[in-house]
Amino acid sequence: MAAILAATCVGMGKGGMPVVAMLSVPILSLFISPVTAAGLLLPVYVVSDMFGLWAYRRDFAPRVLWIMVPAAAVGIGFGWLTASIVPERAVTALVGLIGALFAVSLLLRKGGPPEARPARIGPGLFWGAAAGFTSFVCHAGGPPWQIYVLPLRLSKIVFAGTTTIAVACIHAMKLLPYWALGQLSPANLKIAVLLMAPAAAAVFLGLWLVRRLPEALFFRLVTWALLAVSLRLMWQAAAG
Repeated sequence: MAAILAATCVGMGKGGMPVVAMLSVPILSLFISPVTAAGLLLPVYVVSDMFGLWAYRRDFAPRVLWIMVPAAAVGIGFGWLTASIVPERAVTALVGLIGALFAVSLLLRKGGPPEARPARIGPGLFWGAAAGFTSFVCHAGGPPWQIYVLPLRLSKIVFAGTTTIAVACIHAMKLLPYWALGQLSPANLKIAVLLMAPAAAAVFLGLWLVRRLPEALFFRLVTWALLAVSLRLMWQAAAG
């Protein structure tokens, strides 16, 4: 049941609610090790990404992708090279802390929404690399990604589409390193095949919700979900 719920979260994330997908590994980690959970869910991510790419094939911000995706590839490579020496617990705590501080700053901000920032290359390269690294280590690339993308004030559909496409690229790039590190075992792949059906169906549930939620409510839910997931990551790191 936990695996099916985790796969459903993955699918809803591909449907345009990316922070929901971040709940998948923590949910499954309640019953199996986080490393095993991450390896088991990666093929589910990749297959559901295909449905998400089709759903948002026309709704994305090209400049954001050109900046962030190559930077994420560098972050993934660094994560692969340092997989044996960087404590996963420390990275998890740092990701949770950054995400929580950013979400709280958004929730406590007074007055109207700030003016949209341009998609600058320097910050994009930094946060893109951070998203690739933390996604590789603990499937938690969402907080660094949102720290860069939310201030751009994209429309909810373009935000969802850009995030879905970027995450699909990141997951595809993680396949070889995960295989080399032995996290894509035959047993995991068998279970992943069973989880692909609920994940695929949930993609369209996420798409349906995104298109019907008011824009202000959508981004407020994203911010609250970011805070909840960040606190969960900090607790997970503290509890070991």
